Amino acid sequence: MQFGLSEEQEMIVSTVRSFVENEIYPHEALVERTGAVPQEIADEIKRKTLELGFYACNFPETVGGAGLSHLDFALVERELGQGSMALTHFFGRPQNILMACEGDQRERYLLPAVRGERMDALAMTEPDAGSDVRGMKCTALPDGADWIVNGSKHFISGAEHADFFIVFVATGVDETDKGPKKRITAFLVDRGTPGFEVRDGYNSVSHRGYTNKILYFEECRLPKEQVLGDVDGGFAVMNEWLYATRITVAAMSVGRARRCFDLGLNYASERKQFGQQIGKFQGVSFQLADMITEIDAADWLTLAAAWRLDQGLPANREIASAKLYASEMLARVTDATLQIFGGMGLMDDFPIERFWRDARVERIWDGTSEIQRHIISRELLRPLGA
Repeated sequence: MQFGLSEEQEMIVSTVRSFVENEIYPHEALVERTGAVPQEIADEIKRKTLELGFYACNFPETVGGAGLSHLDFALVERELGQGSMALTHFFGRPQNILMACEGDQRERYLLPAVRGERMDALAMTEPDAGSDVRGMKCTALPDGADWIVNGSKHFISGAEHADFFIVFVATGVDETDKGPKKRITAFLVDRGTPGFEVRDGYNSVSHRGYTNKILYFEECRLPKEQVLGDVDGGFAVMNEWLYATRITVAAMSVGRARRCFDLGLNYASERKQFGQQIGKFQGVSFQLADMITEIDAADWLTLAAAWRLDQGLPANREIASAKLYASEMLARVTDATLQIFGGMGLMDDFPIERFWRDARVERIWDGTSEIQRHIISRELLRPLGA
């Protein structure tokens, strides 16, 4: 791994950082106040992203994407992490799992998503099955050449603007030595399909404006052509395309922590107490030293994991380590920054309290910290027969 960015990578970072500062930051206060992104702002962000050539930059050139490597894309997500998720959502990074589309699915879902004509949302989580994917109760039963889906999904991010959904449901059960094991299949479901309804979700304190929705299926009939991948092959599709999304969480956590740190650093150099800048007090300066050290460590963990993917090397443990450390680092950095700001840190005059609230969810979605620790320890112990 080269410890330094190429000229092209430096250009990527500079371009995306400038975009976030000029096109995202100015709208953040409005989104935070109203809890929504006005459609004209969303359309403008998407239009400018398309003009830059960065829309669907996580997809290969063969389908119209920018063809960025995993490392390059991590750099993009790191810069986007500094801005409001509700707004950067329209920068456009469709789910890579759409690369599993075949035949007519490519024209109906994959290519329109890459071109920015249609938006997708991923639906896995259920009220009684969060981290326990095998515990899904949303089911699809065969009926001739069709499938009948019943059940619900919740915490579905991006559903408000999605034209179609990538939905994972149980399509059977296998009896194993460890008990029943559900078979999972992925389906492509268009908004407006009879028997399918998108309802309002919960009010989250994290990432205002980046809403979640609840999906309801009642005798929803889907033709076999809506199956993404193979029937009962949902886990194969997940393992090939989804596990790298944890790098996205890690990278965005690094970006958000860097923005928060910069605010804390500047405040410590300007705010005076007892006749001098508070940054001269060891209690503050040592916090700054710890914060930047942790940010740099999380950054390198994340970039190293992305680099391993590009090299075709095993990266499951490294990705889990990056997601775990970066998300927990973000919590510590936002909390320390708030402490440096003191009481003002809790006031909405500054974005610190927002960063503090937003940071909490990063340790939950895309695999909780506990799940990441399970993955890491399993990768360590399995070769030893434990």
